[in-house]
Amino acid sequence: RNTITLSVLFLLLWYLVLGARVEQPSREMTANEADQVTLTCNYTSKTTNVYLFWYKHLSNMSPTFILNKYPFSEGTTESDFKKRFYAKLDTTSRTVPLMIKNLRVSDSAVYYCALKPTVTEAHSTLIQLCQRNAINQVKTL
Repeated sequence: RNTITLSVLFLLLWYLVLGARVEQPSREMTANEADQVTLTCNYTSKTTNVYLFWYKHLSNMSPTFILNKYPFSEGTTESDFKKRFYAKLDTTSRTVPLMIKNLRVSDSAVYYCALKPTVTEAHSTLIQLCQRNAINQVKTL
């Protein structure tokens, strides 16, 4: 049997106004092919209207969207992940664990959990201030 290593990196999106964040307690997980694993993601937010996302990141590639969950709907799961990847948003315990069934070697990757609190705006903007006389960088989340 092949051994599969899943690195779970902690992706923290901090929203000062709403005090929202995510935390992934497990940093690394090792499992065998055909096993089932659950990756933990805890969140805090002052609002109950949050969007939670899971991404898979392979080296030298952009993160790939797996799924998202919302408090008042099922959310969506990307078609490539529908058969083996599942998450359930628990607003009471404030968790959204990602379950991966029937592990494959190709599942070895870094998995990110992300949170987007929503109030009335559809997009948030992260502004990174650079040194004086340098260009400011703006990235839309």
